[in-house]
Amino acid sequence: MINYLRDYYDQFGVAPMVRKMCKDTGFDQKKIYALFPAGPGKGACKLAGLPKPTGCV
Repeated sequence: MINYLRDYYDQFGVAPMVRKMCKDTGFDQKKIYALFPAGPGKGACKLAGLPKPTGCV
């Protein structure tokens, strides 16, 4: 998941939305939130070393 986030950010310059992450990785939303309890926007991006996505509180 971390590598996916980094690759997506390198390619597009933004972090992917949760629905896009689910579709591309095959994980359902429940699994993603289990991996990143702080949320995919804030928690996953922080672990991947990416800036917080726009619109993320």
